[in-house]
Amino acid sequence: MHSINLFALSTLSASLLLLSGQSFAHEGHHAMSMSEQQTQPAEDIPMDHSQHQKMSAAPQVVEEKQMQPVQQAHSNLDDLDQDHKLDHQFDHAAHLKEHGGQIYQQTTLESKWLRNDDGRGVLKSELETRIGTDENKIFIKVHTDKAESAQAEYDAKLLYSRNVADFWDVQAGLRYRNDPNREVDQDQVDAVLGLHGMAPYFFETDAYLYIGQDRQVSFNLETERDLLLTQKWIVKPYLDINMVLSDDSNYAKKTGLNSVQVGLETRYEINKKVMPFMDVAYGYNKGVQETAWQKASSSENEWFYGAGIRFKF
Repeated sequence: MHSINLFALSTLSASLLLLSGQSFAHEGHHAMSMSEQQTQPAEDIPMDHSQHQKMSAAPQVVEEKQMQPVQQAHSNLDDLDQDHKLDHQFDHAAHLKEHGGQIYQQTTLESKWLRNDDGRGVLKSELETRIGTDENKIFIKVHTDKAESAQAEYDAKLLYSRNVADFWDVQAGLRYRNDPNREVDQDQVDAVLGLHGMAPYFFETDAYLYIGQDRQVSFNLETERDLLLTQKWIVKPYLDINMVLSDDSNYAKKTGLNSVQVGLETRYEINKKVMPFMDVAYGYNKGVQETAWQKASSSENEWFYGAGIRFKF
């Protein structure tokens, strides 16, 4: 009986050992499978590289998107700078145009017939053209006298005019004179230096100093002012003075106050381009010296009266 119990106990122990060995083997195999999966080489695992490319490209896209506003801002600043430069150039041109930079041109043509107390007549014509800005201008002046029974004599001036003060220009240039009634020295050239502008009380004034050959030095002053009677009728008193400082020419004039003419012009302005007028003046002429080519003459005082027309364009 005792041996039967031992046998049964041995059989039960063997069965328990067998069962526990199979359980341990199963758990070891399962653990080994998990370890093999964890230690499997990386190259054997398939990878989705497209996802990696997308992930690597994403920061670049974000960076480009972040840079776009900066680039756009720089572009906007460049456009603003360009617009500012254009606006500055436009403003500068407009400023010049409004404050003396505009180029303009004006031409005045005048012709009048005057008679003296003795009934002798003379036709006087003048042409004046000015072109330039308020600061720099070119003046062209031509004057002709055609007395009865005589050939026409004329002079022409070319002057550069530079603004130096309010209402005043300094002018310099040349004057050409031609007198076909002379036997010699018919053509002469003089240097000119003068002032052109508006004297106090609105007297338009021209003052010139002439220096020529044979120590010919003379001074001329012309001044005038418009007085409005109506918008159409205008009265203009004027004064013309000539002084001879020195003259050793073949047709020398007496030195000192050589001639004076004081007049009153009354004009009717049909418009700002066409203006007929009447003229009354009193004149003084000192005469000329005696030379090999002329006889001396005495001073003369006489009245002049006549009419004319003036064009402006």
